[in-house]
This record gives sequence, structure tokens and C-alpha cells, in this order.
Amino acid sequence: MIRTMINGLCMSLADSVPGVSGGTVAYIMGFYEDFIGSINDIFYGDKSKKKDAAFYLIKIGIGWAIGMIVAVLVLTSMFEKHIYTISSLFMGFIMASIPVMIYEELQEEAENKLKFKPYYLIFIGIGIVTVVLLTIFKSNSGDTIIMSVSHLNIGSIIYIFLGGCISISAMFLPGISGSTILLVMGLYIPVMTAGKELLHMHISYLPALIIFAAGMVVGALSVVKLIEYCLSRFRHQTMFLIIGLMLGSLFAIVMGPTTLENPEPPLSIGTFNWIAFFIGIALIVLLQFAGTNKKKREGTT
Repeated sequence: MIRTMINGLCMSLADSVPGVSGGTVAYIMGFYEDFIGSINDIFYGDKSKKKDAAFYLIKIGIGWAIGMIVAVLVLTSMFEKHIYTISSLFMGFIMASIPVMIYEELQEEAENKLKFKPYYLIFIGIGIVTVVLLTIFKSNSGDTIIMSVSHLNIGSIIYIFLGGCISISAMFLPGISGSTILLVMGLYIPVMTAGKELLHMHISYLPALIIFAAGMVVGALSVVKLIEYCLSRFRHQTMFLIIGLMLGSLFAIVMGPTTLENPEPPLSIGTFNWIAFFIGIALIVLLQFAGTNKKKREGTT
């Protein structure tokens, strides 16, 4: 139980910051299939599967909630005050995660005799272009998307709901971070701030979080089956698309400082923090080591 809660904690810490998705952490640590399978069973499985899935997801959820509360209380202020250090850390996360995912795919190909086809590389380009275009759109849209979530109108309600749908879909994928999506959409700081303010009993932020949560539920219901289908029928194409999304998110992180309420210049060589970058790489290496050990233990049992 403790290990499963720790898995949830690691996922939430990844989900709370733009850079690596909780799905990536689950993939690297070796419990992604269990996680997605349990979500699928809770919605579509029989009574026995629903019970097992619920127990597993409750344990994951407890760890996830603990991690998210810590993230909301600590990371929001850090993100605003140390944007370049945090962005450099995220860059390390992604740069280390990409070769890990490629390695895992090569292992999967060898075990299941999957055949690589050159046109699959197109999906990397599609992923890159998708995130870059979203980021450029956000950069060119000015400050209009950065909203006060304590005062809602019809437009902001729809936008927050869509943000919840899209971000939870990304969180389930071992690739682009849901928080990166929120960053690109200009919703990262508003949503994190709303969570922080609600913990301080500022109830005016509750409606926005309810709308966001409703979007997450709808997104989760719609994406789980799609993920399972794509990974089972079009695994290589899906994984190359994910890698492209991750590469594109590097551009989103570079432009991240421009999305703050008080915009800063994009990340540059002069503002890049190499120590934070290598810490990010080291954390992914440690997660990969933990996941490899888990697989070895399961293989010997």
C-alpha cells in the first residue's frame, strides 16, 4: 500500500509542474499499465474488476492528493519567484525522459516483435508542431487568457472546463504534461492559485475549481479507452506522437516566463540554470532505476 501511495505522490508532483506528466512518471516507474488498466476497469469493467480497480486507485489517489497539496502550497510561489530555475529543472526532466521512452520502446519492439516503419517519424513532427503552434497562439493572444478565476463569465467557464478536459488527457499520456498544456493555455497560475486560495478558505475560488474538476472527469472518461486502443493498435505511432509533444513542450517551457501575470522574458542561455537542469536529469534517472528494479522483482516472482 505504501509503495502505491508513493507512486501516486510522484505522479502528482509531476502533474503539478509543467515538464513531465504523471503518465511519464508512471511509465518510467513501471506501473503505467496497472494505472490505465485500473481506470479503464473502474468505468468499463465487471463488478470484481471495479472493486480491485477502486482499491488500487484509492491508494494512488491518497498519495496523489498529498503531493498536490504540497505542490499547491509550495510550488506556486516558487514558480513565480524562481521561474528560470524551475523552467531549467523542467527542461532536465524532459531531456532525460525522451531517451528513457525511446529505450523502453526499443525493449517493447524486441519483446513483441513490433516493426518500425520510417513514416512513423511523421508523428514526431505532428507532436512538435501541435505544441509550438499552441504556444505561439498563446504568446500572440496577449494577457486576455490569464484570467481571475474568482470572477467568472460564460467564456471563462467554457475555457476552464476545456482546460480540465485537455489537461487530464495529457496527464494520462506518458509524454506531454497536463500542466504544460495549462501553461500554454495560460491557466497554470490561475488554477494553482485557486487551489492555494481555497486551502486558505477563500471560497470564491471554489466554483472555478469545480468547473475544472468537471472538465477533468469528462476528459478522463473520453480518453482512457482511446489511449488503450491507440497503444494496442497503433503503439509506435502513438509513442512517436508523444515524443513529438515532449520535444514541442521544450519550446513551451522556454516561453513559459511570458505567461506569468507579470510577464518575464523567455528562458535564455543567460537565465538558464545548469544546476537545476542536471537535478532534473538525475531525478528521472532515479525514477528509471526504481522502475527497472520493480520490473526485475516482478520478473522473478
